[in-house]
Amino acid sequence: MATQFLLRDNRARAVVENEVILMSKGNNLSELYRISREIHATLEPQVALQLVMREAVGLVNATSGSLVLVNPTTGLLDIEASEGLPEDGADLKLRLDEGITGWVVRHGQPLRVDDVSNDKRYVTLRSGVCSEMAVPLVMDGEVRGVLNVDADQPAAFSAADQKLLEELADHATQVIRNTWLFEQSRHQARLLESLVSVRQSINSSLNLDDVLQDITREAVSLFPARMASLQLVDGSGEWLELRAQHGAGEDYRSRPRLWVDDSFMGSVVRRRKPIQVVNVQTSAQYQHPEIARREGLVSLLSVPLVFDDKCLGTLNVYTDQPHVFSNEETHALVALAELSAIAIDKARLYERTVDVEEQLRRNEQLSALGLLAAEVAHEIRNPLTVMKMLYHSLNLDFGSDDPRAEDARVLSEKMNQLDAIVERIVNFARNAEPRMAPVDLAGLLDDLALLTRHKLQHQRITLQREMANSLPSVNGDATQLSQAFLNLILNATEAMPEGGTLTIRAATEANAVAVAFADTGPGMTEEQRARAFTGMLSTTKEKGGGLGLAIVAKVAEAHGGQVEVDAREGEGTTITLRLPVTD
Repeated sequence: MATQFLLRDNRARAVVENEVILMSKGNNLSELYRISREIHATLEPQVALQLVMREAVGLVNATSGSLVLVNPTTGLLDIEASEGLPEDGADLKLRLDEGITGWVVRHGQPLRVDDVSNDKRYVTLRSGVCSEMAVPLVMDGEVRGVLNVDADQPAAFSAADQKLLEELADHATQVIRNTWLFEQSRHQARLLESLVSVRQSINSSLNLDDVLQDITREAVSLFPARMASLQLVDGSGEWLELRAQHGAGEDYRSRPRLWVDDSFMGSVVRRRKPIQVVNVQTSAQYQHPEIARREGLVSLLSVPLVFDDKCLGTLNVYTDQPHVFSNEETHALVALAELSAIAIDKARLYERTVDVEEQLRRNEQLSALGLLAAEVAHEIRNPLTVMKMLYHSLNLDFGSDDPRAEDARVLSEKMNQLDAIVERIVNFARNAEPRMAPVDLAGLLDDLALLTRHKLQHQRITLQREMANSLPSVNGDATQLSQAFLNLILNATEAMPEGGTLTIRAATEANAVAVAFADTGPGMTEEQRARAFTGMLSTTKEKGGGLGLAIVAKVAEAHGGQVEVDAREGEGTTITLRLPVTD
């Protein structure tokens, strides 16, 4: 009988214990569900990690705790979130073989220590800790971190607590993965926005130095980075010269140039591939580690500036902390470098265009001098010839003792000297005679449009071309015709300083080809039209020699053609050059 009562009592006690366990499990599941909802409610990485840590401490009634992640750059364990730890304790960094946390990372297994004072692996973060429990954070089969909790009582954590913490760690890894993915997407969006901004910034300037400075400034803001620099290969192709930087100190700015064949940056130029260094202060590859230490530069990413299969130089970004640049970051800097290379080539082309324009302006002055020489020779030779004829007709034959004999001799000598000067001027002007040959006007105008496109774009002038099909060749000097057309284009740009439209028309008229240049500028007054083709040097133009249209008229005359102007005040100007076609 007693045995039956005892068995019945044990069964009752077991039922009660099972009910308690089930209730506890139900409560734990409910609590885990609540925690899961809370930590999944945010995509901000730091906020999510702090929520996980707070809930972990509360879930197992711990005193303090920390969430530690493996730093892929340094290989150390960094405390990313903590609860109940002193401020200086949260800054502690551990090696992978150090502390209970390091053991869990190495072995990928949870660990409970009932008395940390008897465990040599324990590293003190807070005084008064007696017991510790740690579980791994596993992502894609790899331990990426550890979730730690500790208490001020010995043996404070049970197997059930460990199970709960492991369940929470599973949820935490999902949250961490989601926040990382979200942060990665957000970072990519910021990079794309920055690249669009960069493109607008570096393409808004045509000055090379301004373009280079814009590139380095945008590179710093793109990541962000501690400093950015841009080096260009010099004319010899042997040296890399620092051309722009943003955030660099005096040591870096004054460092010597680098040899392309024997330097880290030079290898970027030679290989035309991005290269990164985790720590330039200790790397044997980097040429000036002492400068890096003084400047506080640590990690480096260097990418080539490539345009038209030619490496122009390198674009470099530095951080002030150890950092491994991700593929996305590398691709972003490569994209910036590609845009930069285009902008650099564009600025260089514009500078060359400006140089060519200046050279053509000097040629205009030389042509004006030739025109002036011809006019001077013509205007002086006629009266000089009359003077010589009259002198000889006077028969000024004085005796040797007459003082007038010396005066007559000097007068004759000076007239001969003037005649020799006029002859030299005539010979100078004669050298400007055109060398005739068949000229393809369509191709010549294509080349001029290419030459002046940057100047027209810079002045916000739209170029419209109305070219007839199969224009016949004309007999002429291609160089002189090109200069005449260029003068007409440049005159039109000066007439439209605030922008406008330049229309070039070319069509066949009877036995001639008519090439017209029409602008939307202010037009001309009657006086300006009357003096448009004169050879006078008086002018109100700020640029050029003031003889542009006179040279056009001279070229037209030398080619047997004609030039005419159609202009009214406020209605623009059209200048047409008619040239006979080749027989």
